[in-house]
Amino acid sequence: MKGRRFDVLAAVMLLALLLAALHMISAAVQRSEDLGQWFVPLLLFTVVGLVLLFGLIGWNLWQLLRDYRRRVAGSRLSARLTALFLVLAFVPVSVVYFYSIRFLSSGIDSWFDLQVDSAMEDALTLSKVSLDLHKSERLRLSKTLLDSIEDTSQTAMALNINDLRQASGAIEMTLFTTHGKVIALSHQNPDILLPTPPDSGMVQQVVAGEDYIGIATDADGNLIIRSLVLDDKQRGIVLQAMYAVPASLSELSANVQDAYETYRTRAYMRSQIKFSFALSLSLVLVLGLFAAAWAAVFTARRLVQPISDIAEGTRAVAEGDYDKQLPLPRVEDELGFLVASFNAMTRRIARARNALEENRRKLQTQHNYLETVLGGLSTGVMALDADGRIQTANRAADQILGLPVAELEGKDLRVLSMRNESLEPFVERTLEGIRRGLREGRAEITLYRGSGRQVLLCRHSSLDTGEPAGLGHVIVFDDVTELMKAQRDAAWGEVARRLAHEIKNPLTPIQLSAERLRHKYLKSMPAKDAEVLDRATHTIVQQVEAMKAMVNDFSDYAKPSKLQVKPVDIDALLAEVMTLYEGAPQHMVLDAQTNGLLVEADPVRLRQVLHNLIKNGLESAGANGTISVSSRSGTEEGSDFVEITVCDDGPGFDPGLLGQVFEPYVTNKTKGTGLGLAIVKRIVAEHGGIVSADNQAEGGGRVVFRLPAARRRPAANDEPAPRQQGRSS
Repeated sequence: MKGRRFDVLAAVMLLALLLAALHMISAAVQRSEDLGQWFVPLLLFTVVGLVLLFGLIGWNLWQLLRDYRRRVAGSRLSARLTALFLVLAFVPVSVVYFYSIRFLSSGIDSWFDLQVDSAMEDALTLSKVSLDLHKSERLRLSKTLLDSIEDTSQTAMALNINDLRQASGAIEMTLFTTHGKVIALSHQNPDILLPTPPDSGMVQQVVAGEDYIGIATDADGNLIIRSLVLDDKQRGIVLQAMYAVPASLSELSANVQDAYETYRTRAYMRSQIKFSFALSLSLVLVLGLFAAAWAAVFTARRLVQPISDIAEGTRAVAEGDYDKQLPLPRVEDELGFLVASFNAMTRRIARARNALEENRRKLQTQHNYLETVLGGLSTGVMALDADGRIQTANRAADQILGLPVAELEGKDLRVLSMRNESLEPFVERTLEGIRRGLREGRAEITLYRGSGRQVLLCRHSSLDTGEPAGLGHVIVFDDVTELMKAQRDAAWGEVARRLAHEIKNPLTPIQLSAERLRHKYLKSMPAKDAEVLDRATHTIVQQVEAMKAMVNDFSDYAKPSKLQVKPVDIDALLAEVMTLYEGAPQHMVLDAQTNGLLVEADPVRLRQVLHNLIKNGLESAGANGTISVSSRSGTEEGSDFVEITVCDDGPGFDPGLLGQVFEPYVTNKTKGTGLGLAIVKRIVAEHGGIVSADNQAEGGGRVVFRLPAARRRPAANDEPAPRQQGRSS
């Protein structure tokens, strides 16, 4: 800003000095007798000033061109306005200059027209003729006066000369001899005692017989006529008379003479005058153009500056800087109003942005809170739009459905069934509720997954989002498979407890009665009747024993366990149990790899688990099958565990019942109560473990259960703890 003010001040001072110099040059051209000696210095000063002004304009134009190439805001508009101002200034000034030169040239030429030249010469001639006529009259008067002198005595001539002067109106009269001796003098000023002496040439002319008449000037510059005449009477005296020329004739003659001399001088300097005036006019033109150019650049920048500020501010706003404020112009005009409006707009935008940012932070906080809450829920939550596209889902939804639902945002719900066909019932029931326009709904959906049957309890609610697209939908679902299993287990446990109580009481009397009949009547009856009685009582006792076993199973499943927990070496326990099956026809394989890791468990209940699993395996594998029992240790999430696996090479589990094998009374065998695996699951759960069943890829069933490890058994030596055992039938 300071630099721009300095440029303006320097330009104004330079223009003022140049204008003063041009004014003095113009005056010097018009009055060369007074200022002619200053013409060249003033011309040099003007040229130097114009060069400096040209340099200042060039510097401003170079800056404008540089900004134009750099695409600085407002530079293009400034360039266009500058060019427009220059054109508007150059065209009229050039036209004026062209016609001014023509008019000036023709005007100067008109000064020296032939008629003017002839008129000036005629005026001069007329002036000379008038003076000559006046001189002739005065010359005759002088002769007449000299002839009128009769008495030549000195006294008489002194007295006559004064009368003659007064009578003729002469300024001075003098009588002197041809040798130059003054005889008598008369002057209108009594104080003047000496005559005005004539030149020797004048006297010689008169002595030679030729009278003299001429024009002279007095001390005040007035014209006077001097005449010298010789006495015709041969008396040897000369009369000098000096007459005043009339003021009107004197002034007229002087003016005509001055005008003629000035005219002749200017006529001689016609080309120089034309050049001087043309040079002055050209300098004025150049100064005007330079001043117009500088004013165009300055005015364009001044006018465009608010627009440039607005463009820069608009660019800053577009880049996100809503705190941008523009400097207000000093002049309150439309541009100032525009700048003030822009500042008010940015302030409102900044306030709106701050409010929006505050709302966004609040929404983000609420969103994070909602995400945290939904993420901590074990219930699956999924939001859909009006067209059934997935909007969001929590982690529980991913876990329950077994797909990364949150990654499918914006996609149709049918993508779930495309990726996993087992989810098609869930998708179809959900979309059906949306198509029917239900605002609320509840359904229990059963899915048949690869791991077994899965039951989902789903709840559907409409969500008014306030958008033109319509209502959204929230789907909340729980995996109640385990809950239903637990409910069924509890129900079956109650049934088993009651059955065990109601059935067990009459079994013993029935068995004792059959044995008493057999013991009392078998020996006394005929052989044929004895055979019938023996077969009947034997069947009764056998079926009673089977019912007692079933009742005992019911009782074991129904009654709560009282665990006798102590450290158990799993490898030793497996070896001990496997020893009991050495006589079995199947091929038994043991692979113990827990490396002495102990578990806190009831060894009796663990033996029951192992017996149930091995027994199921023996029944499934057949006489020539293979039963594999293995153990391993591992760490998950910082906790140690022991994992026991029991495999067989039989037909495996029925895929349709795979998800229900641990439920009571679920079995694909022709014999058995279906409580074996249910008891296994309950015992493992009581020990804080988990159990699962599946089919091997090469065939056969597999049951895996995992128990938390307590500590590692202290080793007596450095020998490894794992043991391998195998036997072939």
